[in-house]
Amino acid sequence: MKSLETHDKSRMMLQGVSQKFDIRMQPIASQFPEGVIALDPTIQLQLEILGGFIVLLWVLETVDQLLLQSRLNALGIRPRTQIGLRGILFAPLLHGSWAHLAANTVPFLVLGWLVLLNGFNQFVIVTAVVWIVSGLGVWLFASRNSLHIGASGVVFGYLGFLLARGYFRQDFGSIAIAVVVLALYGPLIWGILPFRRGISWQGHLFGMVGGVLAARYLPQLQQGFATIERMLQR
Repeated sequence: MKSLETHDKSRMMLQGVSQKFDIRMQPIASQFPEGVIALDPTIQLQLEILGGFIVLLWVLETVDQLLLQSRLNALGIRPRTQIGLRGILFAPLLHGSWAHLAANTVPFLVLGWLVLLNGFNQFVIVTAVVWIVSGLGVWLFASRNSLHIGASGVVFGYLGFLLARGYFRQDFGSIAIAVVVLALYGPLIWGILPFRRGISWQGHLFGMVGGVLAARYLPQLQQGFATIERMLQR
């Protein structure tokens, strides 16, 4: 009987502690719906940004090819014409064919993801710089009677940025990424030369120039970006 009394007292004490501190134990697996894999928020954001942009490109090309008979391509860059200035904004979103778009999709995803690894702000800054420098270079220096479209200028900008960042920063991570990028996409560099007709080598060249400039002046650009953010939050 003595041992039973001790057991009853211990059980009552445990119940009191549990009620006092609201102790609840649940299996960890029950916190997530069955069959759902929780992604790291950073990886999820990267997928949403890059995937969203690629989906936009393919939707635009689908609409243009199937419904508009490629009329959207008229929004590309027409060098040294006033109406052609709008192409600086629209040209990277437009492509001449499915093959053209497919050729830009994979390198955009790979190189864009490597740029995005250091944060969303850096990705926005680098993308804006290479987008504008590439388009403006085409508008200023390409043949007047030509039309330029495609995201390859942005792709070459990412390539130039990742290679130049390894040189300017001189840290192990940046150099390692530059080496990997050079091994994977080094041959693309020949695209900045006028070897093939129908290829906007000016867009490639000035995209790469924009990437190098973004790598060289990234700290200053980040400070300017932070200043703009603070102004918009007021």
